[in-house]
Amino acid sequence: MCPLNTGRRIDVQIMSISGVFGVEEKTVSVLEGDSVTLNSDLTEMKDNDQIQWRFGDENTLIAEINKRLDRFTVRDDVLNGRFRDRLKLDNQTGSLTITDTTMKHAGRYQLETNNKSVDFFLVVIEFDVSVSVKEGDSVTLNSPLTEMKDDDRIQWWFGYDENTLIAEINVTADRFTVYDDVLDGRFRDRLKLDNQTGSLTITNTTMKHAGHYELEINNKSVAFFLDVTVSVKEGDSFTLNSPLTEMKDDDRIQWWFENTLIAEINKLNNRITVNDDDLDGRFRDRLKLDNQTGSLTITNFTMKHAGYYELWTMDTFSRICVIRLIVYARLPVPVISRNSSQCSSSSSSSSSCSLVCSVVNVSHVTLSWYKGSSSLSSISASDLSISLSLPLEVEYQDKNTYSCVLNNPISHQTQHLDITQLCHTCSVHCCGPTEAVIRLVLSALVGVATVVLVVYDIRSRRAERDQAHIHTSGT
Repeated sequence: MCPLNTGRRIDVQIMSISGVFGVEEKTVSVLEGDSVTLNSDLTEMKDNDQIQWRFGDENTLIAEINKRLDRFTVRDDVLNGRFRDRLKLDNQTGSLTITDTTMKHAGRYQLETNNKSVDFFLVVIEFDVSVSVKEGDSVTLNSPLTEMKDDDRIQWWFGYDENTLIAEINVTADRFTVYDDVLDGRFRDRLKLDNQTGSLTITNTTMKHAGHYELEINNKSVAFFLDVTVSVKEGDSFTLNSPLTEMKDDDRIQWWFENTLIAEINKLNNRITVNDDDLDGRFRDRLKLDNQTGSLTITNFTMKHAGYYELWTMDTFSRICVIRLIVYARLPVPVISRNSSQCSSSSSSSSSCSLVCSVVNVSHVTLSWYKGSSSLSSISASDLSISLSLPLEVEYQDKNTYSCVLNNPISHQTQHLDITQLCHTCSVHCCGPTEAVIRLVLSALVGVATVVLVVYDIRSRRAERDQAHIHTSGT
């Protein structure tokens, strides 16, 4: 939704909800200068159908179709001509297309048909550059300048409504200023301004840094939208912090998840609404909304809660911030075992011990062997749930410390190796039950053979003595 790029971004989306607040609402966004169609959802109009399209809080009529009277009208000269030559009305479905959109076309559009009324909220996005960053990392909003001239002046502003100045360079006045104490100090010690190009770097980013940035260069402007990616652990709770310090009496904000409205605060009507039964109930009893700041807390995260969360202000029909959540599963403890194949006849006399560290049903992880603090080997799993095994050879008398570590970007599990417990010679420890029985039988046979030989030897000696005695008596 907010990929890193250096060009203009096409962002057209429709977010809808039916019947939750008593009226069907759809939010549509479009990049400034592009065309957008507000769909009536009719496949074909009937002979007695009538539809009207109205705009703004005063419900100004801008287009109409009356099949019964065979009337097809586009009123593009109203409102000082802001829609002139920009409206296209589909005679079959009644859908309305607005071409070459500008910021003046943002607002509420009302579709009235024979049997329903739908409100469309059109958001016109003027951002030239969209940037994504992982929470805790640094990000640079690049100025288009390669080098500032002597009369250049640039200013960096932050905010969606009442912009706040956070940095400026005035070459003529030899002024280079960073205002990092504004907005409750959320930018304190985090802003770095390049005095050659005017580019702005934000270090150690948090969710409060997501949102609108505007760079003004000699009365020209470039707009940026920064979204922040946050990683959380399955089963934990997490708060999506609103950049608002305090909501005003007439504010109305909405939280959306993957184009579905999940929570709303309407200060004017003193109404707080949480739609936790939508989306198959994945948010049921998990959402908590802060009435003062608009921050949203989600408890007991599961993998189904991963995705994009958008905070919108319905006063100006614009996004305040976008937060992408990545949910990681809790990690199992890796298991270290002896390699059973080592007890073959060819390796039984080896001076080394073969081990294997393994985990099952894991994804987005790395399994590694460490000798002390030094990494020896590793293997990684992608987004597929698979099993991992990693071998290791150590000497029987090795006195070093070894450990097997399973980690993902936010957590790790460690299993330490006990060489004295696992690494015995095969004759003592590693042989299987079949081989033990064979050895026992062989030992018994050897014992029996020894007894037979001893008895035979005794009888032979006795026979020789008897023969000698007879011979002596005869003489």
